[in-house]
Amino acid sequence: MIKTVDPTQVSQPELHSILLTAVAPRPICFASTIDKDGNVNLSPFSFFNVFSSNPPIMIFSPSRSGRDNSLKHTHENVLEVPEVVINIVNHNMAEQMSLSSTAYAKGVNEFQKAGFTQVPSEKVRPPRVAESPVSFECTVQEVIELAQTPGAGNLIIAKVELIHVDDAYFTDGILDTEKLDLVGRMGGNWYIRAIKDSLFEIPKPLRTHGIGVDALPKGIRESEVLTGNNLGRLGNVESLPSTLEIDIASVTEHAKHLSKKEIHVLAKRILEEGDTDKAMALLLFGEHK
Repeated sequence: MIKTVDPTQVSQPELHSILLTAVAPRPICFASTIDKDGNVNLSPFSFFNVFSSNPPIMIFSPSRSGRDNSLKHTHENVLEVPEVVINIVNHNMAEQMSLSSTAYAKGVNEFQKAGFTQVPSEKVRPPRVAESPVSFECTVQEVIELAQTPGAGNLIIAKVELIHVDDAYFTDGILDTEKLDLVGRMGGNWYIRAIKDSLFEIPKPLRTHGIGVDALPKGIRESEVLTGNNLGRLGNVESLPSTLEIDIASVTEHAKHLSKKEIHVLAKRILEEGDTDKAMALLLFGEHK
């Protein structure tokens, strides 16, 4: 049974909960800003992502308070000084980051409250967070206020002017996802950690054209064993294996005396171990038994 929700017929807190729990995990913009009097503010926002690499553009959204409709200090600051440093959050700093989200009075420096180290930026006035693995110095290109109601977002479009990356997070000159140990925002009080056990790779069909799931034999498409993910991986191959490749796979995996279902179970295991070609060959062998 599907529960259908009309956004206009539920309360703002209930709608907020559905949206933020369903649309997750979300990266975290840890934004440092400064007002016209030089007061520094540091606050996290999970309505955030990168939207362009040329020009390099990031957008985040400090929403109006759902309780009293007030604006975030970050929003007010970028209207006064249109600059921001977007600091990336990893697991080592997650608790301090959360503490900085406290609604302190205007003028209170969250760097100090959360125990972070301010580092002067080179191209913008707000400081960056020394503990962050990556920091982006940005100029604010535009602020789009979506509405004047509680919970309404305010899109801050920021152009990256300079990037600072801690050398410790590189491997062979490439920024390393495993080393970064990033965290993402989920619903409620929940976060997620991007550690090795939660990471997986999917070959991207950027320069090739996969045959598609619809090109697989019916017996494979309608398998009781293979999942949608399995079929998606099989549909990403560029061509079906040759008769020789099918014969070799059947012999090396001792498949001649297996039932079709047993072949599918074996092929599924091989597929999930990363050998798509052999798995496909076995499945096609099973189709011709």
